[in-house]
Amino acid sequence: MQDNIIMPRHVGFIMDGNGRWAKKQGKPRNFGHIKGADKVEEVVKWCFESGIECVTLYAFSSENWGRPKEEVDKILELLVKFLKKHLKSLLKNQIRLVVSGDLSPLSEELRNAIYSAEEQSANFIGKTLNIALSYGGRQEIVNAVNGLIEKGEKVTVNSLSGELAKRGIPDIDLVVRTSGEQRVSNFYLWQIAYAELYFTNALWPDFTKEEFDKAIEWYTSRNRRFGKL
Repeated sequence: MQDNIIMPRHVGFIMDGNGRWAKKQGKPRNFGHIKGADKVEEVVKWCFESGIECVTLYAFSSENWGRPKEEVDKILELLVKFLKKHLKSLLKNQIRLVVSGDLSPLSEELRNAIYSAEEQSANFIGKTLNIALSYGGRQEIVNAVNGLIEKGEKVTVNSLSGELAKRGIPDIDLVVRTSGEQRVSNFYLWQIAYAELYFTNALWPDFTKEEFDKAIEWYTSRNRRFGKL
């Protein structure tokens, strides 16, 4: 990486392809989710080492509740293990953890693990890991609008942006989606209004440092005009 390039401040990852990766290996889908969880640790490390301030991982969408219960249970079980395994590392590296989404359907164990990790890392600045869990972009916007109405505030672009960013998470500069699919799948619809969208054919467990560097290099080559000349 060159020293004079402008890095994205916030990168969001749509981590797609775990199930297809497992199928290629002749393994059950859950095996792919396990490998995908291992990949998260690597990718987060690459991001913060590159100077990126905020990383968002689309771990589980609100639509994913429609998957078979066995698969959903395994994914959520992996999230509990991930938090317990990596909490010490997050705290050691002063990474603030934020979990975004509707946490009400989650188990008490998982909610408590989330609340504890968020509380312990709340005062860290400079590096934020945001996990989108039971998250949907449309519902987040609806909730934000209702929140402004309840407070008696006028809904404007600025007030809605402020409501959505109240946890200190900036708009997303770069979205990286793996597996070859080219859609945003209800991922931070407001916050990606001017994001650059990078699609790679690599399945999430196969996402390499070389592919990460290609995404960053592609981003830095873009002329980001934000609607201006």
